[in-house]
Amino acid sequence: MFDEIVFDRIERLPKYVFAEINDIKMDLRRKGRDVIDFSMGNPDGPTPEHIREKLVESAKKTKTHGYSISKGIPKLRMAIASWYKRRYGVDLDYETECVATMGSKEGYSHLAYAITNPGDVAVVPDPTYPIHSYAFILAGGNVVKFGLEFDEHYWLDEDKFFESLERVFKENSPRPKYVLVNFPHNPTTVTVRPEFYERLVAMAKKERFYIISDIAYGDITFNGYKTPSIMSVEGAKDVAVESFTLSKSYNMAGWRVGFFVGNKKLIGALQKIKSWLDYGMFTPIQVAATVALNGDQSCVEEITNKYFHRQQVLIEAFSRAGWDIEPNNATMFVWAKTPKEVEHLGSLEFSKRLLQEADVAVAPGIGFGEYGEGYVRIALIENDKRIRQAAKNIKRFLKQFKEEGK
Repeated sequence: MFDEIVFDRIERLPKYVFAEINDIKMDLRRKGRDVIDFSMGNPDGPTPEHIREKLVESAKKTKTHGYSISKGIPKLRMAIASWYKRRYGVDLDYETECVATMGSKEGYSHLAYAITNPGDVAVVPDPTYPIHSYAFILAGGNVVKFGLEFDEHYWLDEDKFFESLERVFKENSPRPKYVLVNFPHNPTTVTVRPEFYERLVAMAKKERFYIISDIAYGDITFNGYKTPSIMSVEGAKDVAVESFTLSKSYNMAGWRVGFFVGNKKLIGALQKIKSWLDYGMFTPIQVAATVALNGDQSCVEEITNKYFHRQQVLIEAFSRAGWDIEPNNATMFVWAKTPKEVEHLGSLEFSKRLLQEADVAVAPGIGFGEYGEGYVRIALIENDKRIRQAAKNIKRFLKQFKEEGK
């Protein structure tokens, strides 16, 4: 009898592609294999000391041990507003235009749950970070995708983007209510110029949709590139919200601290639903996050420089191994076309065999959507020595395919 009960919301979730890689990885490690893991964007460095010290100091105060505030303590929301003012010259009302979240994934899940009516349509470019799509699907909405196109230097092809987006609005009924964008992009590392957001805000006002912008990797930029914010565009708060997370900039992935800012209606919806569903982060974590945003930012520069250095080491080492990868201007990843010798395998099979036969774990592009096929995402979370060892393993792995092709 109970076997016949179906949980419709869970049934809408596909098999998690990355679970296959994780299962293989854990099995190999149980067998004593030394897996070099580039598969997950999990920072390998410690959280800066001044942030950790503030956490300890606050945690020793027993008055911080009770329920907190679901939308974020006032000082944290003030810090969020100050961060935007310093970074982008944007004025935000910390009470009505800022909300702290338990990392990005919780924020997107709760936001979609709050603002999605059954059957609402959201547009999400493909490939994409999975929660960007499945937050809406789990909330009972529908997602329309189109392929993200970019040049060899990982700049977005803006004209093609807007041509695709206009086509979506012409062809879909009901008309989309939300458009989600994520630049610097996970997984492709694609970046945009400020003019992109000007065009997007203008289109949102014309076509009457809300924009949800994710700049999680906004701080991790190289070669003089600076991430723009949609909030800098005049009138953006009429149609847009934007999210950020402290996970990457401050090596605080496990702390689960993020935030959304912008349009009062959407922020108010997120604040209200969070008041019903959670009591917010542990107060000492929020206090420490306040110090992270308001304090010395040299730690962010150090973390960014580390990722840039690792990208250079990886591209050079992998090139010697026979795998040419293009450099990019942002994020802690490289988005790499699979080598020609193994294109026929597809990204998932290639990733599985690379792990099983060379002890190197990467994330298959197909896990981020159909337009991710033919690529893998490589996270820059291993040190120089490990990167160079991975390159040696990969060279031996690719050699068998080169010999087969002779």
